[in-house]
Amino acid sequence: MIQIQNVKKAFNNTEVLKDISLEIEKGDIFGIIGQSGAGKSTLLRCINGLEKYDQGSILVDGTKVDIKDKKNLRNLQKRMGMIFQGFNLLERLDVYANVALPMKFWGIPTNTPEAKEKIMNLIKLVGLEEKVHSKPRELSGGQKQRVAIARALVLDPDFLLCDEATSALDPEITKGILALLQKINREMGITIIVVTHQMEVVKQICQKVAFLSQGKVLAVGKPEQLFVWPKEREIRDFLREESDKLPETGVNLKLFFFGEGNQRPIVTMMSQELHTDFNICWAKLEDFREDVYGSLVLNMDEKDLEKACAFLDSKNVTWEVIK
Repeated sequence: MIQIQNVKKAFNNTEVLKDISLEIEKGDIFGIIGQSGAGKSTLLRCINGLEKYDQGSILVDGTKVDIKDKKNLRNLQKRMGMIFQGFNLLERLDVYANVALPMKFWGIPTNTPEAKEKIMNLIKLVGLEEKVHSKPRELSGGQKQRVAIARALVLDPDFLLCDEATSALDPEITKGILALLQKINREMGITIIVVTHQMEVVKQICQKVAFLSQGKVLAVGKPEQLFVWPKEREIRDFLREESDKLPETGVNLKLFFFGEGNQRPIVTMMSQELHTDFNICWAKLEDFREDVYGSLVLNMDEKDLEKACAFLDSKNVTWEVIK
């Protein structure tokens, strides 16, 4: 649905996007993650035409995003729903009027039976039918974001762009918002692009993720592949990986478990078969879209490393030596 090709963007001679290339498929929930200042939000603003990029191209279904082409850009923006961290609701309007606002902006009548039904259905979809006449000051942060999501859907967009949409919410409310986004993606077929620095967001809903670092794409792939087995130093640092907590004596061997591999007592089997004891130094299990992935680090004598690796290979267990 979206092709980003060699995009560059600078502010005051400082490059914030450096030759960015990505492809986002129709129906995906695609995450863009990285530290503050990595260029995530700037890239999102280039996609929706709020920001001009200096070089490269961004295509939406083959149509170029170009802020100079006002007519084309207007048509593209009508297909894009935006959800922001700060909600951006009008305080003087109630929930119903806030949801209806984009229709008024685009000159679409809101007083027809069809329009009223559509607005109320969206308010029900986000679970706020009892708050339909409430003003934003009467709503919690999570409720405000639900209003913003309903408002973003009122023009029947092909995709939603979410810029740190859960950063201001507590973890429990965040789970509810993410579950709502998954429902929208699943039932309405809307492609969702999520800009975030929150790992929990990526793990819960994203099918694919791009990791940005200093304006460059460092890695792209499934989040369980990137973050359970991170190869790049920047990703390890972002995840605050375990390397600084491991023993300095012996050898540290990291094992990775995916899918059915989680169910096998690999360490016990290896210890019994090799007649060797291992020290488990560090371990974690993580939930990615209801699938559990894990890793653990064993410390052992260097003389045992070769036979341990051979055993793991025979069991199709992925491993690496931690330096």
